[in-house]
Amino acid sequence: MARKSNLFGVMAVFIFTAAVAVALPAWSQQGTASGTTQPAKKIPAFHSASATAKLPATMDPKQFNDVATQNSYAMAAKVKSVFYQQPCFCYCDANDGHHSLLDCFVTDHAASCNICRMEGIFAYEQTRKGQMAAQIRKEIINDEWKKVDLNQYATLKDIR
Repeated sequence: MARKSNLFGVMAVFIFTAAVAVALPAWSQQGTASGTTQPAKKIPAFHSASATAKLPATMDPKQFNDVATQNSYAMAAKVKSVFYQQPCFCYCDANDGHHSLLDCFVTDHAASCNICRMEGIFAYEQTRKGQMAAQIRKEIINDEWKKVDLNQYATLKDIR
């Protein structure tokens, strides 16, 4: 009887050790430096290359009363191909069926969304600094657009 008990104990230790060995790599990858877990960031829809067809027109900035909105729609009209290649972190891809930031400016969606306007202004300003769409996208994904102060665009700008 003692032999069966020892065998059962050895088997239990073996099974426990095997379970820990399998689970340990997954446990060690979950935490960050502070020991908390961080979910993976969901990247909204975007186009990874330039459009092959003519892009749709953005809405006329003069249709809007808010000056920051007028500026952002004017910017979108100037660099549509860049907006086409950017995700929009208001997640309008899931809620409104948008395929990129450009869709926000083809409709009146951006007129009521600070995220769209801030991302749009960021994309336009980075384009003016010579950045390419892919680099701008990386910066948008890294939340650089959050540094845009919409108050700086509350006066009409000369958008070229």
